[in-house]
Amino acid sequence: MSLIRQVPLVIQVSEQFRGRIESGEWPRGERIPGEHQLATELGVSRGTVREALRSLSLTGLLEPRVGDGTYVRATDEIGGVLLRDEITSLDHVFDARAGIEAAAARLAAQRPSADGIKTLIAALEARDAAHDASDLAAFVAADTAFHRGIVEASGNPVLVRLYAAMGGLLSESIEQSAAFPEHPQLRAAHLDVFEAITNGDPDAAARASYGLIETVKQGA
Repeated sequence: MSLIRQVPLVIQVSEQFRGRIESGEWPRGERIPGEHQLATELGVSRGTVREALRSLSLTGLLEPRVGDGTYVRATDEIGGVLLRDEITSLDHVFDARAGIEAAAARLAAQRPSADGIKTLIAALEARDAAHDASDLAAFVAADTAFHRGIVEASGNPVLVRLYAAMGGLLSESIEQSAAFPEHPQLRAAHLDVFEAITNGDPDAAARASYGLIETVKQGA
């Protein structure tokens, strides 16, 4: 007869917290409830909660801030590692984006879908509206939605997961490179990618995607 090993309480609690992060109940960038509240809610000791939070901090999912509580840093371990290692070069982020986005654009153009095209159109329209209103936060959100829409339209779950893990770095790279008024070449580069996907031209979509990132890196 084999023995049934009970999962340690700390691991059970850390998995509950991980589930809250992955589900979006605890959004990235938000402060989570304090140890006392969590311990009371779950009916466990504060020490158990503290160890569970510490384990998720070590993976990069959470970030404890002295005197300010604990914040969600990333939604999965890949993103946690990227942020924990403090990647500071925007060029590195852009190069990684170029590889993923070009591959995704090629796949999206091979089988363009009505839903995928609608998502990209909505993102471009939101991007233009935010630009005209000089609303940086809305512009970053819309531009992020456009690039994410391309990856999701690829239909490749591995690319989608990798891109999702880069969420924080992606938004940061867009925010740091955004400028109002935007150079017309940048908007045109976004349209080139969109049109290549819509026209079902994989080679043109990949080239346009690489070209877009290069244009951003050069500051147009």
